[in-house]
Amino acid sequence: MRKLSEYVEMAALEYWQESGKDEVSSVWIAEFFQDSGVLDNYPNQDLVAFQALVQKTLTVSIERANKLERMKQDEFSRSSKR
Repeated sequence: MRKLSEYVEMAALEYWQESGKDEVSSVWIAEFFQDSGVLDNYPNQDLVAFQALVQKTLTVSIERANKLERMKQDEFSRSSKR
């Protein structure tokens, strides 16, 4: 059985890859919750709480990716000025 945190990471990554959006769709998350086995493995897990965890993970991942991109752009611009 997977950890709940693994399901959260999978959902965030899969949603980002499929939609490219930064707001998790309630319909999408409900389907993932049921189809991926979260409901079977964690029958007491609240769907709304799961969506909040996925949203938080997605937001942090997007912010991290944006920060990394800015750092690469800054590095490139500094190296091109030399």
